[in-house]
Amino acid sequence: MYKLNRRNFLKVAGTVTAETLVAARMHALTAVQSEPARPAGANDQIQFALIGAGIQGQGDTKVAVQVPGVKLVAVADCYDGRLEHAKELWGEDIFTTRDYSEILARKDIDAVIIATPDHWHKRAAVDAMKAGKDVYCEKPMIHLYADGPEIIEAARSTNRIIQIGSQRVSSIVYAKAKELLASGAIGKLNMVTARWDRNSAMGAWEYTVPLDASTETCDWPRFEGSAAKMPFDAERFFQWRKWKAYGSGVAGDLFVHLFSGTHFITGTNGPTRAVATGGLRFWKDGRDVPDVMLGLFDYREGFNLSLHVNFVDGGEESEGLIFTGSEGTMEIAGNTVSVSRVPRAKEPGYTTSTFTKAMQKRLLAAYEEKYPVPHPSGPPPAGFEKYVAPAGYSDSYDHFKNFFASVRSRKPVVEDAVFGFRAAGAALLSNLSYERGAEVKWDPDAMKLL
Repeated sequence: MYKLNRRNFLKVAGTVTAETLVAARMHALTAVQSEPARPAGANDQIQFALIGAGIQGQGDTKVAVQVPGVKLVAVADCYDGRLEHAKELWGEDIFTTRDYSEILARKDIDAVIIATPDHWHKRAAVDAMKAGKDVYCEKPMIHLYADGPEIIEAARSTNRIIQIGSQRVSSIVYAKAKELLASGAIGKLNMVTARWDRNSAMGAWEYTVPLDASTETCDWPRFEGSAAKMPFDAERFFQWRKWKAYGSGVAGDLFVHLFSGTHFITGTNGPTRAVATGGLRFWKDGRDVPDVMLGLFDYREGFNLSLHVNFVDGGEESEGLIFTGSEGTMEIAGNTVSVSRVPRAKEPGYTTSTFTKAMQKRLLAAYEEKYPVPHPSGPPPAGFEKYVAPAGYSDSYDHFKNFFASVRSRKPVVEDAVFGFRAAGAALLSNLSYERGAEVKWDPDAMKLL
């Protein structure tokens, strides 16, 4: 029991201010990056292509074309309807094809966005870099652990730019969180709790299948790629995240974002071991990946990471991270980061009520001699601060802006293949642990399973 006495009362009275009690301190974040200069001529324009024009690919491209000095010129996809829609979105002059090798053969294309199913990421990225194209590859970078070293080596040997698409690494909100943590705003970090919960069919990947889906309109053999061959299945084609042959489950789709943010903010290379559990609790529709997953991860920097994804949440979609330190917490929610600071008492307190009155008197005298009453203006007060991004702020836009800036300057990107492998490698530990029913270990520096 912590005893409230005159010393503790004086300390609280001296440090709690009207500002602390009445109002939180609010701060507006500002984007410090300047817009890239518009091209001086046609030769300065970056021309790019989209490989994989599904929901994420089209969304990425709609953001990418907003960056000054870039132009979409080609789209590849295995479904004819999406190729037709690409022309509706970006003009009849857009070149479209089922075969992305036709795009890679073109000399007028500088870069590609790869937004294919996960099992195509490695092959498409390596093919593109070997063809002399810079690459923006959607997360997770890998589908299998063997993919990581191949992608990293291809980037090194071809000297091409590759950025992985976890846009929070470019976010001004996450940059502020990184600054706050490094400044000691919450003391010593000991735990990170992250979540991404959904409660809708679309959130659980029950995407709409078009009425004309068939072997005529869908290039099923090309879609299958390295996956085991089976008869055409329209659900697998359009809802591929539900099967581990093509996707990486909740770990690859959502955990990887939470790992990317945590690794960026803390500066860590990744966890050393993981334990995960979960199961199919609601969406029993033939999928072979869980709709509920929880994971626990150890970091040698002295903190633990707890993650969960729940596709049967019972509420609205919710995403966020809470960093718990020795003197407070920091929470990221949407485009805000907030700090609740509760400084630890420098004095330990005492429990003396069960002792004799004489012993209580002696202990109190010794305690007050060792811990003098603090001056009212001494330690910093508890408080709450919140940092808010400008209305309409988009970290996706900043991520593409950073990518195209690197394509121009040849300077390193904010999320290279090594960072991408460490984030995806950590996330997929969850799948391994879930499948094995056991702890798995990982070397975050060498990026190897142990």
